[in-house]
Amino acid sequence: VQLQASGGGSVQAGGSLGLSCAASGGIFSINEMGWYRQAPGKQRELVATITRGARTNYADSVKGRFTISRDNAKKMVFLQMSSLKPEDTAVYYCNAEVKSTAWAAPYDYWGQGTQVTVSS
Repeated sequence: VQLQASGGGSVQAGGSLGLSCAASGGIFSINEMGWYRQAPGKQRELVATITRGARTNYADSVKGRFTISRDNAKKMVFLQMSSLKPEDTAVYYCNAEVKSTAWAAPYDYWGQGTQVTVSS
């Protein structure tokens, strides 16, 4: 299983960016998908998650500014970020809880990370 993230880049404060992540490989089903981020010198933290049924969860710091969505048929998860702040600067990682077969236990997979830089 591979997760390929795309998007990100540099933007000024107040701007918007979108991230995409596509899962591929031996996938039977995907439970929860999400985005996490890691700023320099800090631990990786949750940004947002979304269940297969589209129930979402957001970090307090991004509520009202970020929107997570997914396309189950395409095995993709998206993160639309608006009203970006310098403190949103980090490497963003996508995550997927994948079952390789109907009877397999779910396993967490991670994308390669994509840089988001917000300048003031």
